[in-house]
Amino acid sequence: MKGTKKGFVFAVTVSMALAALAGCANTKQETAQTAAVQKENVTGAVTASSESGGPLHIDVVAKGFQHQFWKAVEQGTKKAAEEFGVEVTFQGPDNESAIAQQVEYLNAAIANQPSAICLAALDTNACLDSIQLAMDAKIPVIGFDSGVPNAPKGAIRANASTDNTAAGQLAAEKLYEMIKDQVTDPQKSVRIGVIAQESNSNSIVSRTRGFVDKMIELVGSDKVSVEGHDSLKNEKAGAKVILDVGIPAEVKDVDAAAVASSILEKSDLIAIYGSNEFAANAIITANEGLEKLGEGKVIAVGFDAGAKQLDAISSGLFAGSVTQDPVQIGYQAVKLAVEAANGKEVSDVDTGALWYNASNMADEAIAPCLYR
Repeated sequence: MKGTKKGFVFAVTVSMALAALAGCANTKQETAQTAAVQKENVTGAVTASSESGGPLHIDVVAKGFQHQFWKAVEQGTKKAAEEFGVEVTFQGPDNESAIAQQVEYLNAAIANQPSAICLAALDTNACLDSIQLAMDAKIPVIGFDSGVPNAPKGAIRANASTDNTAAGQLAAEKLYEMIKDQVTDPQKSVRIGVIAQESNSNSIVSRTRGFVDKMIELVGSDKVSVEGHDSLKNEKAGAKVILDVGIPAEVKDVDAAAVASSILEKSDLIAIYGSNEFAANAIITANEGLEKLGEGKVIAVGFDAGAKQLDAISSGLFAGSVTQDPVQIGYQAVKLAVEAANGKEVSDVDTGALWYNASNMADEAIAPCLYR
């Protein structure tokens, strides 16, 4: 999910009668750079008319353009814009640490009085004043991806997101199948590494904790000691299975690779999990100088997709990963926003998660969700 887009606006006029989208196929429309009023990292503006004769406009405020994941989400918003004949502006900060920059984008969106806003908040507390402004202006807010956890009651009409706890549990279940013999009454201590991008984002925290809690359940709570980062630490003396949680101090590639390297170097490590593309890539980078992963070595599983991770799975370096459906996340968020803007009652949509590996990457249900 790497990269930054600046000042792009796409405009496509489409019929309101386009057929419903199938799967999460990738199509992309490149657009001309326009409008000095648009801020950096803004893409998208699909024009159409609402029932009143004016354009229905949806502002989508993402967490950034740092990863390919957000580009895939953007494609979903474009698909929905085309299908429903609405304007959509997609924007996000330079990276997922730029909280103040995201708040600026959110405030600018509110000032433009859109029909609705879709928001994946980097920090809910930082967005509270802005959310209140949106509520006062009667602008519906739809959460997507990690949404807006702990927002004031009634502030978020609905969420379009993966059930990240369940998705993290799926990763644990798949990994457990591969290491069951080693974690069932082991004669010596064994270690499972867990790498997370950070400990604030609700989506990442949920899939990290979902993995840890499910692994504890599968192995047995009396047999597992959770060590490493304080956010999940639950040490148990004498436990033969160690879940070693590593989270970098800052969301930087070099810091994450250092954390992954420190875990990969431990002699009792049998498996490792990265809870998003950033974390999985950190494991891959760390392994380049260590060569600890692969067949007959440490088993690695990840989350999300992206070119680097897909190559690692194709080559056998990673055993597999869980993917969200990022195109559906974007599509469903805009769909909910359109419905809310039209006064309809809306409810949360689970956009799903899938396990993929080298043997099923080309399957019809999987391939469209493996963004590069």
